Amino acid sequence: MQVSVEKTSELSIKMTVTVPATVVQQKMAARLQSLASKVKVDGFRPGKVPAQVVKKLYGDKIRAEISEELFKSTYPEALAKEAIRPVDYPLIEFLNDPEGITYTASVEVYPEIILDALDQMEVIRPVATVQDSDVDTMIEKLRIMRQTLQLTDRPAQEGDRVSISFSATCDDNGLSTGRIDKDEKGNDFGVFIGAKQMIPGFEDNLIGLKTGDNKTFPLVFPENYNNADFAGKAAQFEVDVIKVEEPSPLPEIDDEFVKAYGLEGSTVDSFREDVKATMERELEQALNEQFKAAVLGSVYKTVPLPLPNVLIEQEIENLAKPYLDNAKKQKLNMEEFKLPRDIFEETARTRVTLSLILREIIEKQNIQLDDTKVRTVVERMAQSFERPEEVVEYYYADEKRLNDIRQMVLEEQTVEWLAARANISDETLSFSEIMDKQQR
Repeated sequence: MQVSVEKTSELSIKMTVTVPATVVQQKMAARLQSLASKVKVDGFRPGKVPAQVVKKLYGDKIRAEISEELFKSTYPEALAKEAIRPVDYPLIEFLNDPEGITYTASVEVYPEIILDALDQMEVIRPVATVQDSDVDTMIEKLRIMRQTLQLTDRPAQEGDRVSISFSATCDDNGLSTGRIDKDEKGNDFGVFIGAKQMIPGFEDNLIGLKTGDNKTFPLVFPENYNNADFAGKAAQFEVDVIKVEEPSPLPEIDDEFVKAYGLEGSTVDSFREDVKATMERELEQALNEQFKAAVLGSVYKTVPLPLPNVLIEQEIENLAKPYLDNAKKQKLNMEEFKLPRDIFEETARTRVTLSLILREIIEKQNIQLDDTKVRTVVERMAQSFERPEEVVEYYYADEKRLNDIRQMVLEEQTVEWLAARANISDETLSFSEIMDKQQR
């Protein structure tokens, strides 16, 4: 077998493989002899059909079968011989070779990954602790969550929930739009004044209105409004107030309040300790995730790679799949529902790059999965549930679920290897800064 390789682009090659005529002839002869003993041809007794007749009748078919078989057996050998790592199945073309068999295999290959620059990585590590003031803020949020709403006849004010029906009309170069965001079933649309859930200025116009009131006022839609027909345009709003509700007084932090969170027998002090412990677990997880993201972000910048197109396209398909599946569930017209490729491309490139680099590190550094860490991660995840032992059993009862955790742990071990070689500087942030960043 002869093999030659031509580089057709940065990550594409054309490999030409030639199988000698002697190999092909031996296989042809054996196949023809076997067929001659079985084939029936008019004018000849069974088993007595001359080889040249069988060849004339079936030679092309047999040669095509042998060509396919030889490709399947020689292609992996040729790849190994030339140390080629293909990304996908090749494009095969059989060339005209009267005696032997010659084919070309065109395929994209994986890039060469050089890890030397990883020692120069710069990584900023976020650092934070849970302060007493953070616990106070969290408990205040829990108090607000326990508030109830009650109808009021007074004019609406900051903090009230106003149920409305409304419309917006704008006229811009002849463009006129009708009512928007109005529930035709008659259910109200609730707005908390001061929550900034509506466009700027809208909630301010609700202050002072009472049940049954109607108000018309002008506003300008933001430039980045999600409806292009309204974005950046002046509009006339009309609001009908269905009802006004005021929040009840904030509950006291007492034994009854603690019981409402399922902590029977706990005291206010122990409740505070439980809240702090939960916040510390959430903070630790957020810090780990953000540090991991910082390390991987630095890896991405430090080790630029040319990427095979086929891997990018596959990852774009993976990223788009949830949106397409959701569209199908909503029975949308799939021919009209087309997602622009470019909204996924940057994320796809990042994922493919990091996947290739991490795999290279794991192979070159022989990083072995630590089963003890797998158990620790599963048990840590289980802490958030009422019966942690059942959650642990849930993961260990199914190999697929457990493999997802194993893959995550192996990636974390690789990040640890990277972090040990990086130049790390700490950045102290507050609990809220870390958690706000986590939610974005």
